[in-house]
Amino acid sequence: MLARHNGKYIVQGVEPTPLEGEWKHERLVVIEFASRTDAEALLKVPEAQKLFAIRHGSTTGRLLLADGCT
Repeated sequence: MLARHNGKYIVQGVEPTPLEGEWKHERLVVIEFASRTDAEALLKVPEAQKLFAIRHGSTTGRLLLADGCT
């Protein structure tokens, strides 16, 4: 599903090591998309919506969208 929207995992399910400030999360996932449009399109796909519903029912987390450097 990620590949169909030009996305790929950069960091997946690792425990982050805080170097500065507080970090209360136990794992981190970073996904890179070719464009913001691709990332936003993935969020609207019914298949992805089903996965998000499962995730929301079983975990606590935050989803962020940020433009990176080019």
